[in-house]
Order: sequence, then C-alpha cells, then structure tokens
Amino acid sequence: MRQVERIEVRGTVQGVGFRPHVHRLASALHLDGEVRNVDGHVVITAAGEPEDLAEFRRLVREQPPQVACVESVEVSPMPVDAAPLPGFVVRDSSAGGGVGHRWLPPDLATCGRCLTELFDPTDRRYRYPFTNCAECGPRATIVAALPYDRIRTTMRRFAMCPACAAEYRDPGDRRFHAEPIACPDCGPTLSWGALSGEDALRAAVAVVADGGVVAIKGVGGYQFVCDARDEAAVGRLRVAKQRPRKAFPVMVGTVRAARALALVADTAALTSVAAPIVLLPRRADAGLAPSVAPGLTEVGVLLPYSPLHHLLLAELDRPLVVTSGNRSGEPIVTDDGAARASLGPLVDGILAHDRPIRARYDDSVVRGASLLRRARGYAPEPLPLPATAPEPVLAVGAQLKHTTALAVGDRAVVGPHVGDLSDAETLAAFEDTARMLCRWQETDPRYCAHDLHPGYLSTRHAVRWPADRRIVVQHHHAHVAATAADCGVRGRFLGVAYDGLGLGDDGTLWGGEVLVADYRGYRRVGRIGTAPLPGGEAAVRRPARMALGYLFGAEDFGAAPVLPEALLDRVGEREVEVVRRMVDRAVRSPVASSVGRLFDAVAALLGVCDDNSYEGEAAMRLEAAASGHPDGEALSWRLHRRGSLWVYDPVPTLRDVVLCEQPVGAVAARFHTTLVHATRALVEQAAGATGLRTVCLGGGVFQNNRLTTALARQLADAGFEVHVGRRAPVNDGGISYGQAVIAAARLKG
Repeated sequence: MRQVERIEVRGTVQGVGFRPHVHRLASALHLDGEVRNVDGHVVITAAGEPEDLAEFRRLVREQPPQVACVESVEVSPMPVDAAPLPGFVVRDSSAGGGVGHRWLPPDLATCGRCLTELFDPTDRRYRYPFTNCAECGPRATIVAALPYDRIRTTMRRFAMCPACAAEYRDPGDRRFHAEPIACPDCGPTLSWGALSGEDALRAAVAVVADGGVVAIKGVGGYQFVCDARDEAAVGRLRVAKQRPRKAFPVMVGTVRAARALALVADTAALTSVAAPIVLLPRRADAGLAPSVAPGLTEVGVLLPYSPLHHLLLAELDRPLVVTSGNRSGEPIVTDDGAARASLGPLVDGILAHDRPIRARYDDSVVRGASLLRRARGYAPEPLPLPATAPEPVLAVGAQLKHTTALAVGDRAVVGPHVGDLSDAETLAAFEDTARMLCRWQETDPRYCAHDLHPGYLSTRHAVRWPADRRIVVQHHHAHVAATAADCGVRGRFLGVAYDGLGLGDDGTLWGGEVLVADYRGYRRVGRIGTAPLPGGEAAVRRPARMALGYLFGAEDFGAAPVLPEALLDRVGEREVEVVRRMVDRAVRSPVASSVGRLFDAVAALLGVCDDNSYEGEAAMRLEAAASGHPDGEALSWRLHRRGSLWVYDPVPTLRDVVLCEQPVGAVAARFHTTLVHATRALVEQAAGATGLRTVCLGGGVFQNNRLTTALARQLADAGFEVHVGRRAPVNDGGISYGQAVIAAARLKG
C-alpha cells in the first residue's frame, strides 16, 4: 500500500548537489514527490511503496553526495490524499520561517570532471577559469543569504545562456541546479587592464614567467603570485607585503610536484575538497628560493583549488608563491577598487574578474591532523555545542588569529579567519563577518560572549552590549573548552593551556596553566613560574628582552639564572642595564606565567631568534632547530608548591640552556623534552588531587608538533585520555568557539 512521507534532512545539504542527488535516488526507486531547499535544510515529499521508501531513507542518510554531511533525517507520515502528482521534481527554494540551524557549505576545490573539461579542447568550457558543477566551486564566498539559490549569490548578475540553462534544468546532468553554473558565453570574465579573457591570462603568465609579481582575484580574496624559485621575486614580494620573514605558501600543480618539494607521507588533506595549505617537511633539494620559508624546516604546500589556479600552474609549470593579497596585518583585499588602490602600486599587474566576492576567505592551514587556520574549505561548517544554547550567542573571539562564532541551538557556526585585530580595517572585517553570520542564520543574537581582556578590540566591541547580555569568558578556559567540545568530552576534565598571553582572573597575564574545568567554569591548579615582560609588548616582539626578563626577574625559587656572554654581546650593555632597571623597579614590566614567552627566552639564549618579525617566530625557529635531533635527556627542572598551585620553576632549565655545551639543536630538543616532563608532572599532581584522567590541550604553543606529540604520548603512557583540537584550531582561532561553548553551557544552567 502506497505511503506518503515528509522527510527533513539537516546538515551540510545545500550547495553540495543534494537536491539533484535526491532526485536521482527517488527516480531510480520510482517514487513520486518533490525536493526543495527550505531555510538551511532540505525538505522532501515522497510517495511510494513502504519498502521503497525505507530504502530511499537509508540511501539519503547513508549515501549522500561526497561533499555533503547528513546530521539528521526526520520522517513524518502524511495523509494519503496528500500524495504528490506522478513523477519527482526539484522545486524552487523557500523560506520556511522556522528556527534552527541554517547550514552553508564551504567552497569546494575543482572536481576531477570539471578539471577534465578545463583541458579538453573539444569541450565548450575549455580553459574557462570559472568552470564548476554541483560538486565543486564557490559557495560561502558568493552567498548573500539562504536558502542557497543563484538569486541569493553574487552570480545573480549573470543570466544563464540557453546551454547552461538546459544543463541547470536537466536532472541527468551534474550541473542540475548547480547555482554558480557558468560558461564563456554567459559567465564571469578575466581582465588585465584593457585585456580580457585568454589575453588577460596570457599577460599575467608572461609577467610571472619573467620574474614579476602579480595580484590575482582568487576565490575568497585577492592573492599575490610569483615564481617560488626566484629569490628576487620573492624578496620583492616580502617588501610589498611588509613581511620580512614569515613563510610563504607554495602552490604546485600535482601531488608529484608536491613530493619534489616536501616529504608527503599522507595526501588526504592535500587532495581533499578543502585543499588547504599543508605544512610538510621540506626536502633539501626542493629548489625553492631561500626566503620562501627562512629558518624553518617545513614548507606550506597546496594544490590548485580553482580553475584559474589550474590554468596558471599548467602554463607556468613551476612552483608558485600564492599568498593573501594584503599588507601584513591588514585583512585580505576582496574589493576590486581597493585592489587597484592598495595592491596595484605593489605589483606588475592585476588579474581580476567580474564575479564579486561576498565573503572574505583566506586559505586554511593544516599541520598533521590539526587545523591551524580554519578558513576556506572548512568554514563556515558548524561545530557541535555540548550544551544547546537556549538563545543565540555571538562569540567575538580574542585579538590574534581572530574568528567569530554564532551559537544557535546545538551548533556553533564559526566564521573564517580574519587575522589579528590590530586596526580599524581588521575591526571592520570582523564586524562584517559577524553581520554575515547573523544574516545567514537570520538570527538576532541575544547574548555576546567575549574575552576577559579589556584592551582587545573584540572586547571593546562587546561592551556596546548591555551588561546583563554579556558573558565574560577567561581566555585559557576558552582554549581548553574548545578542545574538549571538539573532541566530544563530557563532564570535568584537566585542561593544559599553553600560549603567549591571556588575562587571568587574578588580573595578571597567564599563558602556562593547568585547569580543572568543565563547560561552565574552571579552577586553576598549576602554572609555570612567572617572569616580567620588560616593556610589555616590546618583550613580546623581542625575545632577547624576554630572556633578560627571566634572567633578572624570574619568580624566586632560590636559584639565580646566568647571563650568557653571547646574549650580552648581541644586545649590548646599554639595553641590558635598561632592562635590569625596569625589572628592579617594576616599571612597565607586567609579570606573566607564559610558556610562549619561555620559548622566546630559550630561543634568544641559544641565539636562534632575538626578534620576532611575526607572532610565534622564535618558537617556530626553536622547534625547527630541534628537528633531526633525538629527544635527549631532560634539562634540570623542579616543581614547587605556591599556595594552592603547583608551579614549574623554569630557572634551573634556563641555567642548563646557558651552560650546556651541546649543539644548539640538541639543547633545543632537550628543552622540548624538559617541558614535556614538567607538564606531565603538573598534570599528575592535578590528577592525584581530583581523580580526573581526561586531559585537553589548548593554546597556540600546541601548534608545536614535536611538543604536542611527545606530551600526548607521555600522558597516554601514564594512563590519561588525551585530546588535542582537530576541527577547532588550538591557537586563538579557536577562542570564539570555546567562548560559544562556555556561554551556551552557562545559559542552559
């Protein structure tokens, strides 16, 4: 006996070819009915025999399109007299006026079939830079609102030609309801000054081949491009971006080309539809310009993820630096006029096009199994909330590596990486992202979650909210809560939060903390020993000054550090005396318990890095120095009891760093080993007092693969269950998610 059902499918089901997929499944099973996008999910009406409907539901749930993600399938029986007309159709989208999550897919790298067409001289999309289908192409970067239909994207200005319209309406075509569908006759066009189309592409290729630097309009923003083997070109790009030493990513055309640059043990991330930058050990014979990644043993590699990138790589047949189109510290440029004004004077030409970018998305970055930057290809896919938010919450993040999150129901939609909130431009980019998230969800947040630090621009934004609508979240609690929620932890846990700096609840700067926590609160039970930051931010920028801070003002546990002659020679007696007086008189020298700053001090004491030209440089160089060396025996270290806290005293460690006569790399490796042992001891003390055996690691220091891998192994060997963030960055890019998690839990009570 025929039945009629209403089936609601939630998850990442819009913009991923889900409706055409449903149409094919239903047609194969001879079901009647329809499918449409409603708000952010898919609604199906299906009529047929009970066994066919059961098989249909199974296939919808278990075999969605490759890039879709089905979170739930809700089935409601309908009256038989509500049976649809014969046949199965895809209907226009509609707004259901309901509440709940509205899912938006991230942008998808060019699929294999579109790539074949791109290089097939007989295909009508041969060498067309905007080729896409229902399984690939732009999504989040072009969407203005949901439901996801062409009329609500930046493609609305491009009327489909008869051939594209026929593909769009054909259920058997893979471009059936592919909203960004386009071809040379009706879609976007490249431009290079007065040149257009293929001529524009050839002009850009010629400039890069001749050693020039160009700006291209990518998927989520403008990008700088040059030959990654050309030291002069890379050096010129460094001047243009005002980026002296921070590594540039390198794009290559194939996995084989990637293997020529780096050791590629696993291609999963590199070849995924997200197509992130993947940090890989660099080969000695990579042939890259020395200034691509100075002082580091890894190189960021990515494959082309748009047809335009594929065409550039095919023509140039060499590794290319492809990096965000902006000056250091500024948001990536998305507007064509702004690109001409701000990037034009820096480059030899701009390869633009006329498809507007609605949302700014930089490239994502992956190291091992962890996301270090969550942007294009991953955001804005939602992350789970352990406690359902009873009302919507806007979480505004911290200051560095900024992201924004919107908690709605049992999910947090985390926006893309914006950069460091350092000026009016990045603040405007953050506020635009916040408005975009709320617009996509058609949600008016009722609460704002923010960091404890009053000086952050994100906090200054939050104070516009009424006091009873603001939820203050301590920085390091947010770090470990993000990891716990990402990994599905329930109940209380031990959190190890190691980073640069964050304001503690006692008014001092924290950055090396052991917490007993859940999603509503925390208690500090351990930390690293403190040291002053002479000059505050000046010490963050200058590890040599941080080293002096430890030498002259480290927390007193009865052992004095040693001032090495090499450091004195490099910084000079005048700076040494100035710092000494500042520390002695406590002038502009806030005290911090920070593992990030300890890494800075060790890097300076070993002569690895005296000045940070970018955030985390000294720590990254110290990890690179340790590469290739065995763990070695731990340097000296001690735990002390200070009131209710166990404290790792780093002064004996620093004495050994100075006095050890081994090579720099060996000492750097032993420092990592020491920190692992000291951290394990802190965790074991906390576990002994609480009985907790689950440990969550959070904070930017855990981007250090050597430290994180060794610590996780040590803790696991000691019987702990250890978690490190995978989908949520352990650095400050995960703070907004942690804030959303904590705010939702507190509101639920």
